Amino acid sequence: MYAQGATAAIMIQENWDDSVQTDVIHLLQKLIPSGVWLHDRQDGNGDAHLKAGLIGPSETIPVVKGEMGLSTWQNIFFCELDGPRSNRRVVVTIISTE
Repeated sequence: MYAQGATAAIMIQENWDDSVQTDVIHLLQKLIPSGVWLHDRQDGNGDAHLKAGLIGPSETIPVVKGEMGLSTWQNIFFCELDGPRSNRRVVVTIISTE
């Protein structure tokens, strides 16, 4: 799966409770603060581009017996790093080896 957009990303992470999601947001804010990047002179979202590059736009998930091969606690997260946006797309490609 692939997130279209230079400031969007896809992440697989624990989904047991919201604390991991909140921790990820806080970590990204500490590592990559807003308002201090050269690209901010263009459109004010330099941090969103850097965060998207760090996380990455895609994930590969195996299909096992017709189901996504995620563990019990894993889930897929779409990371909107410059929004909210009204129109984002995720492209899903399924490749069969059979």
